[in-house]
Amino acid sequence: MSLISPPVLQIKSLALATPFLHGAATNTTHLGRKHSSSSSVQTSPAVLPVIRAMRTMQGKVVCNTNDKTVAVEVIRLAPHPKYKRRVRKKKTFQAHDPLNQFQVGDFVQLEKGRPISKTKTFWAVPAPRRSGPKDGAEAPQELGIPLESES
Repeated sequence: MSLISPPVLQIKSLALATPFLHGAATNTTHLGRKHSSSSSVQTSPAVLPVIRAMRTMQGKVVCNTNDKTVAVEVIRLAPHPKYKRRVRKKKTFQAHDPLNQFQVGDFVQLEKGRPISKTKTFWAVPAPRRSGPKDGAEAPQELGIPLESES
């Protein structure tokens, strides 16, 4: 056997454990050795939910000239770095539209998926219908009184 152990074996022996990986503090030291305590009960690490941030966005189709591709403009509100006031920020994403069904001005929902090309990683899906005006702010209805021009 050689006098110098391979560096891979040295790295494997230094298994690090952090509370961020396992969800709670474990009774291990920074070198992976367990503390010697009489009542050491092993618990399985907590299963953390997968964080799916920014998986879906809604926007407006601004260009559909390419085949099976639409350009969607997404508007979001973000705090201004200096003035801390919320300002609108726009960004245009390329989205896959396999049926060429969306026209300019349509509202679509973008769903993240595997990369389709260099710039396309979203799929365009019809957005759920937005609710119309609230009950108190409906469109004015006819009063049933004939106008002078109708008589």
